[in-house]
Amino acid sequence: MAPISKECDFLVIGGGSGGLACARKASAQWGAKTIAVESNRLGGTCVNVGCVPKKVTWNAAAIAETLHEAASYGFQIKETAPFDFRTFKHKRDDYVRKLNGIYERNLNNDKVKYIHGRAHLLSKNEVEVVLDDGQKETIRAKKILLATGGHPNIPKDIPGSELGITSDGFFDLEILPKRVGLVGAGYIAVEMAGMFHHLGSETHLFIRHETFLRAFDPMVQETIVGEYERQGIHIHRNSSQSKIEKLDGQPGWMKMHYKDKSSPEGASIDLDCLLWAIGRNPEVEDLGLEKAGVDQDPKGRIIADDYQNTNVENIYSLGDVCGKIELTPVAIAAGRQLANRLYGGPEFKNAKLDYTNIPSVVFAHPEVGSIGMTEPEAIEKFGKENIKVYKTNFKAMYYAMMADSEKPPTQYKLICAGEEEKVVGLHILGQGSSEMLQGFGVAVKMGARKRDLDSCVAIHPTSAEELVTLK
Repeated sequence: MAPISKECDFLVIGGGSGGLACARKASAQWGAKTIAVESNRLGGTCVNVGCVPKKVTWNAAAIAETLHEAASYGFQIKETAPFDFRTFKHKRDDYVRKLNGIYERNLNNDKVKYIHGRAHLLSKNEVEVVLDDGQKETIRAKKILLATGGHPNIPKDIPGSELGITSDGFFDLEILPKRVGLVGAGYIAVEMAGMFHHLGSETHLFIRHETFLRAFDPMVQETIVGEYERQGIHIHRNSSQSKIEKLDGQPGWMKMHYKDKSSPEGASIDLDCLLWAIGRNPEVEDLGLEKAGVDQDPKGRIIADDYQNTNVENIYSLGDVCGKIELTPVAIAAGRQLANRLYGGPEFKNAKLDYTNIPSVVFAHPEVGSIGMTEPEAIEKFGKENIKVYKTNFKAMYYAMMADSEKPPTQYKLICAGEEEKVVGLHILGQGSSEMLQGFGVAVKMGARKRDLDSCVAIHPTSAEELVTLK
């Protein structure tokens, strides 16, 4: 073991959004001597292979949609060249690198010592870091935060599965695929399927059941599946994959063998891109949890309570490595609250993130927003007789100039409980839902009742006004 080379109050392992938020607050606001260790690029999944480059790509896909829709408004737009995916990709990479630099400067400004290397626990207070040049140093810390995030899975039981990529590999693509297959039914698969389709790829989405986004309200599941099919995305229901093999004489192409509802006896499809979006595992493989005695659940995730405590005194954990709610703003909020509790004094001794009523958005086409309970969850908790559901279904005015067959849906659902009709669930899909939900999320978090929404004068003409005029 290398001799102790550094000591600190607070050691953060993982330079993603949650870890950095906690480190910066602990150092800058509360004066804790803090070290942050990251083995990859600063910013974690969100900045490098998640939310940020995903939203940039979604913006490109939305522009492609707008160019198509412009004809309905009388614009005659001639395409002089196809979408330059390679140039777009490199500009997106430049933007991400810029953010990496900003993150590093922020650490320096907040007096957080940043070490680039791979860390693993030696004990509950000591960590060994393997630096980029292979040298090792040992850090002794009074408190340690494990915020190492996660990584996407590739199935191990399907021959040839390694020919596919994951969401990480999506951002390495230099050429837009001609025919892409995505396997998965969560928000990553759904978002990327929409982006591929609107940027021009023939898109096939393979799901295990009848619908995707199965953690969302049934209204969302049914409507988005139907809308994706209307747009021309091929949905393969009740599907399973058995083998993937390279195609001779066609570099980059592969043949995937599968079964689905339409082909229960089996079928195959040639693809030049296969993307697995079947879930994520915690980044714990060489973290040394066993040396410090940190408990994990059956899926390998670090077990942490609502205060981010692990079972080991002075070792804490948050973010995707815990698998609680895998959203960047959740990790950031949890990290800041943890820094307050650990170093902010008696005033913050009970500080923690409230994990209830956290809004989330799926950047599908159209967008989906959700906060609170789904209708089945509300029925289970309160009883069907004790809830009231308000719904609306319409075509947004933006699409007024388009043929009816080309108009995407807008649907909203408000779920209220008890005599007071407290809002316990809000689910919206349609243009602008991501921006709209943030404001309504505040209202739900404050305990809004149906009559509170009714008391707000509508802004006309908008889609959002439907939420304050529901009958």
